[in-house]
Amino acid sequence: MSNRTLFDAAARKCLLVGRKSLPVTLSMDLAAQVLAVDLGLKPALLYDSNCASVEQVQQYLISLQSAHLVSESLITLGINDNALIVNPAMIITNLERVLLASPVTVFNVCHLLEKPIIVAPLSGDLRGMIQDLLTILKQYVQVPNTKKLSLDGDESKNWNLCTLFGYLLGYPVTYWFDQNKGFENCLAMTPLMVIKASVTWKAETDVHRCCLYSFSIPALLHQETVSTLENWHLQLKDRFHQQTVLCDLILHQSIVTLPAVCL
Repeated sequence: MSNRTLFDAAARKCLLVGRKSLPVTLSMDLAAQVLAVDLGLKPALLYDSNCASVEQVQQYLISLQSAHLVSESLITLGINDNALIVNPAMIITNLERVLLASPVTVFNVCHLLEKPIIVAPLSGDLRGMIQDLLTILKQYVQVPNTKKLSLDGDESKNWNLCTLFGYLLGYPVTYWFDQNKGFENCLAMTPLMVIKASVTWKAETDVHRCCLYSFSIPALLHQETVSTLENWHLQLKDRFHQQTVLCDLILHQSIVTLPAVCL
């Protein structure tokens, strides 16, 4: 069986919701995303192809590893019913860099503000959240033969998952809001620059275009984030050139204005 067929078979077997399996296009996209995590092009993927559970995503990953399609180093991370497939070594390195050098720009988008502002990236609870997760991950990777880490209790109940996922997914920017003041934001009708990085996966006779990264920044703060975005892009290109599985890295930018933005 071809690798593409094996990826698709694993998705159909493990990620079934009701009687519906993943369409081939989504299965291919998911496969390319997992390969990107395994190759170190991105530290993690947040599973959102359908409503499959964390346990189902874990079984999907185990199936890929059993077929030697991806390495044994990848793990499933569950945070409050959200499933991620992560490269733990890359995640740990990235979080350590965040604590030491603050390479990620943080936007405060609290609904009480007239417009988004840039804030100190690791003030107060943010630093504690990163330190707590880093400690848990370091302890976890020392335990042999474990494939899944679930954080659904006291460890994560006060974490701002919007901000945390920005860090985990390797974005150069992330959004933050004070959860004690509500979960709404001030991004409605605010021009946003959407930045996407895509690659091509040539799986035998199939060619699939896949979006590896997609994030946004308030357009009015673009100039303040230019150096952060350039550094992120240079590092992505460097990692991209160290592998040969995925090709044709393209960065695309567009401006959107939406009546409401859900984070």
